[in-house]
Amino acid sequence: MPHQPDDYLERHFKSSGIDLAQKVDELLNLTVPTGSLNGPLYRDMLVTVVRMAQADRNRWDAKILLQTLKEMEHAFSVLEKFKRRRKVTVFGSARTPVEHPVYALARQLGEALAKRDLMVITGAGGGIMAAAHEGAGLDNSLGLNITLPFEQHANATVEGTDNLLSFHFFFVRKLFFVKEADALVLCPGGFGTLDEALEVLTLIQTGKSPLVPVVLLDEANGSFWEDALGFMRRQLEENRYILPSDLKLVRLVNSAEAAAEEISQFYRNFHSSRWLKNNFIIRMNHALSETAMSALEADFGDLCLNTGFTQQAYDEADKEESEFSELTRLVFAFNGRDHGRLRELYDFINLPEHWANPA
Repeated sequence: MPHQPDDYLERHFKSSGIDLAQKVDELLNLTVPTGSLNGPLYRDMLVTVVRMAQADRNRWDAKILLQTLKEMEHAFSVLEKFKRRRKVTVFGSARTPVEHPVYALARQLGEALAKRDLMVITGAGGGIMAAAHEGAGLDNSLGLNITLPFEQHANATVEGTDNLLSFHFFFVRKLFFVKEADALVLCPGGFGTLDEALEVLTLIQTGKSPLVPVVLLDEANGSFWEDALGFMRRQLEENRYILPSDLKLVRLVNSAEAAAEEISQFYRNFHSSRWLKNNFIIRMNHALSETAMSALEADFGDLCLNTGFTQQAYDEADKEESEFSELTRLVFAFNGRDHGRLRELYDFINLPEHWANPA
């Protein structure tokens, strides 16, 4: 959503008798690069901190804000060098022993993802996390560790390297698990794994996180995720606690190669998405044919609030989009609700037979 300035803070500064707003602007003029589109955002950040200082919140509140800002800024800085690479977050039990078949499966997953130039993000611990990093290797691994009051070590692949980030707060760490993920793979695990699975699905279902592939991976004869999906169908879908299409947000596979291929297929034509005012924009590597556009209107018109789908080229007036100037845009007024159906639309545009110029 577009940035909305906090007008209340402006009024507060003007009524305080101190021209704090001018002081903030002076500091920004000394630090923000000329032409940066983030100037208004940085200004509101500083104003928010000044407002907190004026209120002189209790020390614990101030420490929480400080630690959160420091952790996030450090993570942004470290992750900047990996910005151009797609990443897959892998969840699973830290207690999975080396001799377990799922450990071997997670190691194979890391190998399959690395072959496709996909980085593997895990919590940097043992079990499934260690296995996925073993398979991917250091150059294709990122570890997001959590600091604990007792002795804690990252797995051998990332420990002591620049590919390891440590976090004090679980919620900040969880933010980066999702923020950096172009896909997520969930292996069998305990409460933590189930927590991550349901949180990710909730974020995507509600539109709070971009739609990305969510892959449930289990061994060929395993029933962990099949049982979980059965519960969701019987108790959630049949009781209408979720939409009938919501379970289309996840895909169950039984091999590392199938998991990696599911992710690759998702990005065959789909590149990324964004909201611009009331329109939802899908960036595509290939424009769709006229026949495919007609099919979209017929098969996915229920996703549109008013008018249907249009294809648009890059608009030079949109400076935020210059990085993606070569991509075609599919634009429509998405209802913002049925993300399972949106996943089906992504599958549609990813089929080469629907492209105007198939590769």
